[in-house]
Amino acid sequence: MDITFPQLSEAEPDKEGVVATWFVAEGETVTAGQLVAEVQMDKVSVEVYSPADGLVHLAVAEQVPVRQGQVIATVG
Repeated sequence: MDITFPQLSEAEPDKEGVVATWFVAEGETVTAGQLVAEVQMDKVSVEVYSPADGLVHLAVAEQVPVRQGQVIATVG
């Protein structure tokens, strides 16, 4: 199951943000609803939670530009 960068700017759908902090490590087991990351765009920060139980596989590193809707990790 994919974890995507949330849509934080409807007016600018191609705008980029970053994963500010990962709260889990590659290969860690997570549960549905567990906090996995904090993402930022401009001055807005949002917490991102796991949608399912399983092993997390990180797709992007912290502070690397990411488009809204892009997969930042998977859980499976």
